[in-house]
Amino acid sequence: MNFWGDEQFTFFESILFSALGHSVTISDMQFVSGGNINTSAQVSSSAGVFFIKWNQLEQDVSPDMYETEVEGLSLLRQTNTFYIPQVIGYDRHLGKSYLILEFIEGGFPNKTYWETLGRQLAQLHTNTQQEFGLRFNNYVGSLPQTNTLTTDGYDFFFDYRLLPQAGMALYEGLLPKKSYDALFRLRDRLPELLPNEKPALLHGDLWSGNVLPTQQNQPALIDPAVYYGFREAELAFTKLFAGFDTHFYNAYNEASPLKSGFEERIAIYNLYPLLVHVNLFGSGYVSGVEQVLKRF
Repeated sequence: MNFWGDEQFTFFESILFSALGHSVTISDMQFVSGGNINTSAQVSSSAGVFFIKWNQLEQDVSPDMYETEVEGLSLLRQTNTFYIPQVIGYDRHLGKSYLILEFIEGGFPNKTYWETLGRQLAQLHTNTQQEFGLRFNNYVGSLPQTNTLTTDGYDFFFDYRLLPQAGMALYEGLLPKKSYDALFRLRDRLPELLPNEKPALLHGDLWSGNVLPTQQNQPALIDPAVYYGFREAELAFTKLFAGFDTHFYNAYNEASPLKSGFEERIAIYNLYPLLVHVNLFGSGYVSGVEQVLKRF
């Protein structure tokens, strides 16, 4: 019995036919939660189990969002650090944009998992280039993320991370003008507040929902917003909403020690995800931004 309706199953069968090149019969689907941008499902079929996410094209979602996600996954896969799900296909069909990925059967994280995650993230961050940014722009959530290549890390962090999000929040009436102005006073202090490290390849959106333990207890990364930036920004974001075990931080610091004073710098880096959350979810996150600005 098709509980979800023939139309939904027909959509899945059509896009899997395009991706695989042969007919596929859908047997079941289960919606998957965890994000606010896409509709996602675990789809069981005669060809296996897949993770599929999709959007209506008329929604306020950029049509190249899945394309840049695929590029980001490919870039992470090339580093040979984390398990990255295979991309089965992506395109547009019946008024929807979609992305089909290998479905990762989840496991239960233990101490070894968190230590592996820490070491592998340190290894990922050894991938570097001369400039901050990336050769293509992408998205953080549904928001555009500009990755203009920049030789100065402080300029990149302010001009292409903080400023666009603050400007958007100001325009939408979410961020007070005084807070926007205070951000510029912080700009000149960045070289004294943050260490000048070389660009590191970052996942870019590393919260607990975007790293999954496989059944083999290996970390798998999903939903990247990749770019080359300050590695401490990635570590700082993992602390914004918690969810990462102490063994993760210990293993990272053993593999690639952070400069002293990192705990004091976390709030500065997290201005970026806080501003992103202001633009995605509203003014409830403005107080967090203002507290950081008052402090620094």
